[in-house]
Amino acid sequence: MADLYVKPGNHERGWNDPPQFSYGLQAQAQGAPKRNLLNKRVPPPQMNGPQSNTGSLANKGTPLNMPSAPPTMPLAPPRCASVSPQQKRSEEDNSTVITSSDSEPDIHVDTVMLVLNWALAVCQSRVKKQVCDDISKRLNLLVDMWNSGKLSFPVKKRMNILAQEIKKQNWNAADEIHRSLIVDHINEVSQWMVGVKRLIAESRSLPAEVFTVETSED
Repeated sequence: MADLYVKPGNHERGWNDPPQFSYGLQAQAQGAPKRNLLNKRVPPPQMNGPQSNTGSLANKGTPLNMPSAPPTMPLAPPRCASVSPQQKRSEEDNSTVITSSDSEPDIHVDTVMLVLNWALAVCQSRVKKQVCDDISKRLNLLVDMWNSGKLSFPVKKRMNILAQEIKKQNWNAADEIHRSLIVDHINEVSQWMVGVKRLIAESRSLPAEVFTVETSED
């Protein structure tokens, strides 16, 4: 097949010279029906005629049919939630429970001092007078601050529990409450809590029979 496209060789040409193709056979090939070329490039829109709006937008890099801002949806008006009578009554009951739980019960200072003075009376027969006098002085400061309204309800409540633990001779529990008061309410208890601490320490060192005898005599 290659012989049809190439002329007879020329002996005067070198062995590595390119062959000469036949012009007539090339013309015959050009007369054949043309095939559709799939690699033909399509010209851009602006080369087919006057520039259109679409072409100008494409040249400027602006997306076609793209809105400048997202559509704004109208906000629905808020709906007022209706409260049923049962729900309203339940909320009123809950508020009543919370109010009653937050109310401060009346804790009288005499209830607390009755136990503290009892423990101090037991110590006076076996502890140095100077120590007992200092404890009594601190306890008087407690009474003054209590009656003048300088003590908060949490302090009064814990002191009431502390007095009950002393009455039961639960010295560890009483000492733990005294430490919690110092940590949480130092500004209120700093002036008189030293006397309560010393009272617990001196009472702990005494025999348990001493408190039993004092209680039976009372």
